[in-house]
Amino acid sequence: MTRPTVSLFTIVAAFLLISACMRLGPDYQRPDPSVKVPDTFQHAPEAALELTYPEDRWWQVFGDTEIDLLVNEVLKNNLDIKKAAARILEVRSQFVQTRAERFPELGLEARRKRQSQTVTSSLTGTSYRLTADSYALSLPATFEWDLWGRLARAEEAARANLLYAQENRRTVAQTVVAETISLYLQMESLERRIQLLQKTIENFEKNTELVEARYTHGLTPVLDVRQARRLLAQAESGLPPLYQTLGVLQQKMSVLLGRYPRTRPPRNQPEDYFNNLAPVPPGLPSDLLLRRPDIRAAESQLKALNALVGVAKASRFPRISLTGSFGYSSEQLNDLFNPKSELWNLALGAVQPLFDAGKLKAGQKAAQARYAQGLTDYAKAVLGAFSEVEEALLTRRQQLQRRRRVLNFLAEARATRQVAQNRYRRGLADYLSFLDAQRVEFNAEESLILVDFSILNNRVALHRSLGGGWAHTDNPEMLGADQ
Repeated sequence: MTRPTVSLFTIVAAFLLISACMRLGPDYQRPDPSVKVPDTFQHAPEAALELTYPEDRWWQVFGDTEIDLLVNEVLKNNLDIKKAAARILEVRSQFVQTRAERFPELGLEARRKRQSQTVTSSLTGTSYRLTADSYALSLPATFEWDLWGRLARAEEAARANLLYAQENRRTVAQTVVAETISLYLQMESLERRIQLLQKTIENFEKNTELVEARYTHGLTPVLDVRQARRLLAQAESGLPPLYQTLGVLQQKMSVLLGRYPRTRPPRNQPEDYFNNLAPVPPGLPSDLLLRRPDIRAAESQLKALNALVGVAKASRFPRISLTGSFGYSSEQLNDLFNPKSELWNLALGAVQPLFDAGKLKAGQKAAQARYAQGLTDYAKAVLGAFSEVEEALLTRRQQLQRRRRVLNFLAEARATRQVAQNRYRRGLADYLSFLDAQRVEFNAEESLILVDFSILNNRVALHRSLGGGWAHTDNPEMLGADQ
C-alpha cells in the first residue's frame, strides 16, 4: 500500500487557500444613524471645548476621598460585577469551542481484539477451538473545508459575542459605580437635612422657653405657648422618617459593596460643599457617546447577527470534509510498529442538501430578519443615549437656575425671620407671624439642600450618560474620566 501522492496534498492546500479567502454573507459595516446627529449637544455650554482632560476616574470630580474609597470597593466586591465577569469566562470558552471547529480534529485510537471460533476438520470430523489476537494503533483525523466561510462566520459571531460580554461587564460596572455615588450623595443630603432639622428643633426649644417665660410674666397669651409647642412637636416628629430613610440607604449601600446590610449614626456634614464641584466644560462633542459601553455592546451584538447571516447562507452550500487515519495493525504485539503493519486511509466527501422543503432558505431569511431587528435596537440605543445626555444637560441648566433663585429665596426668608423676631420681642407683631417666618426659613434651607443634591446627582447622570468624563479615549477598559 502506498502513501498519498504529493499532488493530493497540493489539492488539499489549494482548497485550504480558497476556503481562507471566501466568506459568504455581508461584511459588517457600522450603520449610519437613522436621525441626523449634531456635532455638539444642544444644551451644552456654547464655547469650544479643548479635550485635555485625562480619561481615567471621572468620579474624582467630586473631590471626595470617601467616594474614591467606595468606588474602589464596589468595583472589587460587587456581586453584579462578579457575575458579569464570570459571564465573560463562559462566553470566552464558547468562543474557543467555536474557533476549534475550523481546525482539524485528531484522535488516538488503540485497540486489542481477541477472536475465538470453532473449526471442524473435514477429514476427521474433529472440532478445534482457535483463538487469535490482533492489535491496532491509529491516528484518525477529520477536517471540514470551510470553502464557503460558514465556520469563519461562526467564529466571527462568537468573537462579537465575546466583545458584547466584555462591554456588558463595563456597562454593569458603570451602572453600579453611578448607583453607589448617587446613594452616597443621597445619604449626605439626608444627613444635612437631619442636621438642619436638629438645629431647627434647638431653635424651636429656645423659642418655646422664651414664649413660656413671656407668658409667665403676662406678656403673651396662652395661644402663643400652644403654637410654639405645636411647632416644636411637629419638627421633632420629622426626625424618625429621615433616620429611617437614611438607614435604608445605608443598607442598600452595604449590599452594593458586598457587605452585610448595616446602619450607622448620621455624620456631621459641612455647609459649604457645593462649590467644590467643578463646572461642566463647554462644547461637549456628541461623538463622546461612541465610547459608552452599552453602545459598544449593541454594536457587538449587531456584528454577531451580521455574521450569523453569513453562517445561514453558507449552510445552503455543500459541506466538504476530509477524513483519514494513519496507524498500524498486527496480529502480534511485537510486530505492531513493523513497516509492513502500516495502514492509512484518506477520504474526501461532500454533502449537499437536495430537498429540505425550504428549511435552509427560511433559516437565512430568519437570520436576516434578526439582523434587521438588531439594527433597530442599535439605532434605538444610540438615540436613547443622546436623549439621556440631552436630558442631563437640560436638567443641569434648569437646576442651576433654580439654585440661584433658591439662594435669593433663602436670603429673603432669613431677613424676614429676623425682622419678625425683632418685632415680636418688642411686642409689635404677633407670634403667629414669627412662627410663619421661621417655617418659611426652614423650608428655604431644606430646598437649598435638595437642589444641591439634584445638581450633584445630575452630574452623576451626565457622566453615566456620556460613558465617563469629557475626553476622547481609545481604551475601552476605562470606566470614566477625571475632570
